[in-house]
Amino acid sequence: MINIRPFTKRCFLLAAGTMLLTLSVSSQVVPLPHAFAHNDYWHKRPLFDAMENGFTHFEADVYLRRSRLVVAHRPPLLKRKHTIEGLYLKPLLYQLSNVEGQAQTPLDTMVLMIDIKSNGKKTYTALRKILNKYKAILSTCDKGKVTIRNLTLVLTGHRPMQQLKDEESRYVFADADLRKINSTEDAPEMYTTASCKYSDLIKWRGKGEITATEKENLLQLVSKAHRNGSKVRLWGSPENETVWNFLRNCGVDLINTDKLVALKRFFINKANNTPSPTTTLTTTPGKFGK
Repeated sequence: MINIRPFTKRCFLLAAGTMLLTLSVSSQVVPLPHAFAHNDYWHKRPLFDAMENGFTHFEADVYLRRSRLVVAHRPPLLKRKHTIEGLYLKPLLYQLSNVEGQAQTPLDTMVLMIDIKSNGKKTYTALRKILNKYKAILSTCDKGKVTIRNLTLVLTGHRPMQQLKDEESRYVFADADLRKINSTEDAPEMYTTASCKYSDLIKWRGKGEITATEKENLLQLVSKAHRNGSKVRLWGSPENETVWNFLRNCGVDLINTDKLVALKRFFINKANNTPSPTTTLTTTPGKFGK
């Protein structure tokens, strides 16, 4: 079950705003809970460019090289100084340790998705050795009991699933394969997201009408993932507002992008043109919120 201290949405917005303004941003930052910075380390200022645009989810590809967890897309491009600690964990610890009012829900935690590109077991073993230094801000799972804190780490790519399931206590969660999502999964507390490549499900690029079959298939998968408590993400989707609107209308939780400013404008414009909700947002005990 998820252990969450009481909070209000207003408190989160104030806390998130405080956190993001510590980056010396001159204009107000609006937190975007559905914005996912794909291959975030490709940007001129990894992490900070995304945070200054309000993003709450970030992805980094990681290789284990000579005991160092190096962030890069392909081995030939490795820059040994670009480590997961240097680019993400240390700056996030600094930022989040200075935020008052730490009580947050699964909707409000910042998420760093670590895409393991090298051997899963060896890479995770190296990662696990350094995570204790960041325990003050990390979400945890202890004997099936999930506690959400300011930063949630999610493993994708070469995930050592059996190794994760064998651990009684861990600082990481896993990304499920959306195409294989099962609402009767024996370890639902393991998965926070369910992802797959856009083109593996949908061929439509935003022009004309999408086929009824493709849309219905996506809706069914989204429904299964949500029943399992997982947020849905399709990576490699076309970078245009027509597709982004379609995905959000189908319940896709996280919009994956390399175009930070364009997606920020999309969400802000959408919010400005959407009537205020009249219902209260709730979460289901034992599951991660959508």
